[in-house]
Amino acid sequence: MVLGEAAPRGSAEGAAAGRKQRAAARRKVGRGRGRAGPRCNLGNEDARRAFQAFSLFVKAKEVPAASRCPGGGEGVRWRCCRQAFEELPGIHRHVALHHSGDVGRQAGLGAAPAESAGGAAPAGGSARPGGRSCGSPEIAWALPDTSHVSHDDLTSQVGDVLLYYCYCEVRDPEKLCAWQKALCQHLHLTGKVRVASEGINGTVGGSKVATSLYIKVMLSQPLFKTTLCQEDFKSSAGGAHCFPDLRVGVFKEIVPMGIDPKIVSYKETGIHLSPQEFHREVEQYLSQATQGQSDTILLDCRNFYESKIGHFQGCLAPDIRKFSYFPSYVDENLELFKDKRVLMYCTGGIRCERGSAYLRSKAVCREVYQLKGGIHKYLEEFPDGFYRGKLFVFDDRYAICSNEDIISACRYCGVLWDQYKLCSSQHCRQLVLTCPACCNKGLTACCPVCQEKELKVTSRASGQILKEECECTRRRPRVPIEHVSPRMLDTGKY
Repeated sequence: MVLGEAAPRGSAEGAAAGRKQRAAARRKVGRGRGRAGPRCNLGNEDARRAFQAFSLFVKAKEVPAASRCPGGGEGVRWRCCRQAFEELPGIHRHVALHHSGDVGRQAGLGAAPAESAGGAAPAGGSARPGGRSCGSPEIAWALPDTSHVSHDDLTSQVGDVLLYYCYCEVRDPEKLCAWQKALCQHLHLTGKVRVASEGINGTVGGSKVATSLYIKVMLSQPLFKTTLCQEDFKSSAGGAHCFPDLRVGVFKEIVPMGIDPKIVSYKETGIHLSPQEFHREVEQYLSQATQGQSDTILLDCRNFYESKIGHFQGCLAPDIRKFSYFPSYVDENLELFKDKRVLMYCTGGIRCERGSAYLRSKAVCREVYQLKGGIHKYLEEFPDGFYRGKLFVFDDRYAICSNEDIISACRYCGVLWDQYKLCSSQHCRQLVLTCPACCNKGLTACCPVCQEKELKVTSRASGQILKEECECTRRRPRVPIEHVSPRMLDTGKY
């Protein structure tokens, strides 16, 4: 047979050539089968990194369980390149055939351009997961090795809840988001992670082994190496059961203040004080306040329902429902802060980063300080310090305790009580403090409107449900104006 000619159909030579072609095709496709991912001539360490990158890439293409077929079958489990895959071998073959270059680059192996049905990948860069060009080489796509950890240890209900944030410039938030989602799923973590071009903010729960591995991987991530350290992770007893699910998303802000980060940047924040320094400042402030000579405001940046069950002695706690109301609160009460030293605090420190920057932008305060690590870190060092009551947390625990003080009361009978529950009305999400005795009487709603009317709802033609405003929200001004006299400021009694 002349080189380059097709073998005659049905001939022995043609059959042999066909078998060779089919075998070659099977070998090529076989690279995507199984657990390990693409085969390649690599050393042990490179192979491990390649397998991790392959696994991460596949995980990033998973369809959330809630979006799958509700009729009992698994339905679509992965989506990539506008294709749907129901079985693992299918997505493995697809990734091996069309995204080997992406996987190689994520593993840091300098892989060749990805192959596609039409030949080599186009010049000028590769497609990142999701089809966009990769512009953030500082994000390492790596998952921790859990082969030495038993499934029981990785999924144990006895664990921790981590709270952390990191302000830094993120070139590709979606890529960081995909990595975070895959990492949390890999470690069986639940919780909430917000990613933006200004950084990352997360609270996740899982076993002690899983949370320890999570911290280790986060600290080894090149993007965070110079901005995140072990002390930035606040830990408390809990676990994956403290959250209903895992939510990872890309947002404009990592904490929703409602101001464009380009207008008010975290880079213009106040002066950070360690828990020891903040403790001394509060001690001095309270001492001066008792003598009526204070020039300081101790400002709680949290929402009213947080400060209601726990706060620093002598603080000014705005009666706001959301942190996005804080800028308006500052604007409406600028005279209050004029020529004052302001000591700010919040749960973990993140709200103070932007909040102090906004307050400083008004150029009315003499100085603005903030508690580094927030109340969480303060209580680790001063459990019986100047913070009294419980610390509110945004998970199913609602609060964590460091001292025995109860500073709030039951909504109905006034007895001391500080354990929140959700309003019993089906369409209300307000929190309510109702003691066991009142609960036994059926008083389980946040206000009389909810209790008596059970929040009547009407339906629009579009199917949207309208909630009748309850007493809790109707009587609370969106942005309270503080009526504070100079004497009250001097004595710290607001």
